[in-house]
Amino acid sequence: MTKIEMTEEIIISKKELGLSWEDISSKVGLGSVFLTSACLGKNSLTKEQAKKLCKVLKLSKNVEKVLQEYPYKSWDQVIPTDPVVYRFYEVIGVYGDTIKEIIGEKFGDGIMSAIDFSMDIEKEKNPAGDRVVITMNGKFLGYKSW
Repeated sequence: MTKIEMTEEIIISKKELGLSWEDISSKVGLGSVFLTSACLGKNSLTKEQAKKLCKVLKLSKNVEKVLQEYPYKSWDQVIPTDPVVYRFYEVIGVYGDTIKEIIGEKFGDGIMSAIDFSMDIEKEKNPAGDRVVITMNGKFLGYKSW
């Protein structure tokens, strides 16, 4: 079973059971962003986490095993065409250098970790139109000289 086949089974089961990612993550005991990423094949789960997820979604041992495999993180396109994903490229295109400058000014020369990292996605009600609130929290990793 491939990560793509695993994801397809997970999505089918999620739909058949009528569960949201938040429903599933609360039953498994993980954050919804991380759990969704693992279900889409971009992160891996521990044996215990994979077992819980498969129990919630009534999935096979094959899915449980593939959930534990380390993912190969790649992108099929230089710039994705899905409007939601594309907007993040647009944000980085417009604000990426600004983000880098401000991180450098506040922390020094380095990067934000995407490994020691968490992210939350919230909905903020607003009379002018609901807002998407994304909070990314990554450990600062300073560059070393040798």
